[in-house]
Amino acid sequence: MLNKQDIFGYEPDQKYKTSVAYFSMEFAVDQALKIYSGGLGFLSGSHLRSAYELKQNMVGIGMLWKYGYYDQVRDGNAFMKPEFIEKQYSFLQDTGIVFTVQVHDAPVHVKAWLLKPETFGTAPIFLLSTNVPENDEVSKSITYRLYDSNEATRIAQTIILGVGGAILLDILGFEPDIYHMNEGHSVSLNFYLYAKYKSLEEVKKRVVFTTHTPEMAGNEAHRYDLLKKMSFFYHLQEHEVKSLLGMDGDSFNYTLAALKFSGKANGVSKLHGEVARQMWGNNPGVCEIIAITNAQNKAYWRDVALDEAIAANNAEAIIARKKAMKLDLFRVIADQCGKLFDPNVLTIVWARRFAGYKRADLVMQDWERFVAMVNNAKYPVQIIWAGKPYPEDEGSIALFNQIIARTRAFANCAVLTGYELHLSALLKKGSDVWLNNPRMYREASGTSGMTAAMNGSINLSLPDGWVPEFVKDLKNCFLVQPAPNEFQEHEKDSQENRNLMDVLEKTVLPMYYGAPKKWLGIMKQAAADVVPTFEAGRLAAEYYEKMYSL
Repeated sequence: MLNKQDIFGYEPDQKYKTSVAYFSMEFAVDQALKIYSGGLGFLSGSHLRSAYELKQNMVGIGMLWKYGYYDQVRDGNAFMKPEFIEKQYSFLQDTGIVFTVQVHDAPVHVKAWLLKPETFGTAPIFLLSTNVPENDEVSKSITYRLYDSNEATRIAQTIILGVGGAILLDILGFEPDIYHMNEGHSVSLNFYLYAKYKSLEEVKKRVVFTTHTPEMAGNEAHRYDLLKKMSFFYHLQEHEVKSLLGMDGDSFNYTLAALKFSGKANGVSKLHGEVARQMWGNNPGVCEIIAITNAQNKAYWRDVALDEAIAANNAEAIIARKKAMKLDLFRVIADQCGKLFDPNVLTIVWARRFAGYKRADLVMQDWERFVAMVNNAKYPVQIIWAGKPYPEDEGSIALFNQIIARTRAFANCAVLTGYELHLSALLKKGSDVWLNNPRMYREASGTSGMTAAMNGSINLSLPDGWVPEFVKDLKNCFLVQPAPNEFQEHEKDSQENRNLMDVLEKTVLPMYYGAPKKWLGIMKQAAADVVPTFEAGRLAAEYYEKMYSL
């Protein structure tokens, strides 16, 4: 059996001696380990990298997805399509641990793999897989695809993560002081803990919860009868669950249950903390909800040469390095799209998880104005889009492909596939402007703009998520004013398109070409302001200070 030295390989710092098990459905720690879909994974990956740097007493509990999320490839017409390709990882350690978890009243065998800290510079992460010979095909398929579209499979995934993760910790003899649920996917672990400690209060002493979703529809919920049939409640009956948590009705909401099981919870920006309290605060029995703003690990994301040039205030070196980083990105564009971009031209990037509320196409809503901008010889511009839609989200895939079709004729517009950690880094390093235009109050935090600022890309953004805590308009970013709240959605889209285009045409483009010293000043100020406030070392320390001291 593995001992603590085998798992950690280091002695945790006494300042962080409280032991924590961090449950997350996805972790983005390295391009080679494709077990993530987007922002939730980017956040958990940076958190565990900084936990390792600070030598915190933390282990991650996640899932080993046979096919990952999916591979974003192109069809015969160069439009995107999802492919599911089996992944192999020689760098994971086989722990030799196989155990069973009840799913649908039948034992499912679960194998535990270990990502050791020294592999990628993270706290140790245990990854659970049901893809073992002892299981039938249905049981094996539980850990095939991250966020499987089949409802029963999705529920089974949350059981393996929550109950399975808790069982693994007991097998290892690692009884953490704190169980941290990063989003509600692992909420089933609380039913295992309740069976163990026989008291809701005892569970609350040990459990904390981070919510990432600022709208009701995004919070996972399933029918009680289906969850009971799936063995989600461990040994409890449906009426016992309703009585224990005071949650009546036909559906069981993961987020609400997590808030009732936890001693403390947090939103992921100050604005999101307020939204979360408004959403959930009136429900009896929910815990306190504070705010700990998301952050990203600088050591992983930064370009060392650019960082050193900014620290030395060497304008020539900054400009030269930025052009070299743009050329690295432009080689990918040439390879994928057959278009040759110019490193001397202002380059705007929109890249993140591809969801409707993030409005990838907002910049082109007024098509004539968009065409005039991309054809403007006085202030030339290059625009790049990238991001992965959910593989079954036909609307978002259609929008992605529509942007490909509409921009295909423009030599200075490109849409890239394969949006994973490596491409994400190239886009942040190779862009001049990082565009962020979600519908207001829909973005819990967002983190891509943080790492863009670390790499000399200036944020052009609406004031949602983390941005209000950072923004100094025309000092460290370019702010797009939101439409009045009372507007209808289509009116907001039109108004915010006008506001965005005004900022681009009247401020961003003229400054880039006409006032390069001012541009450089904003870039340097952004890099100075983003660290340490939005660096994950601050986040990892703040969780210990505010969440793990129950």
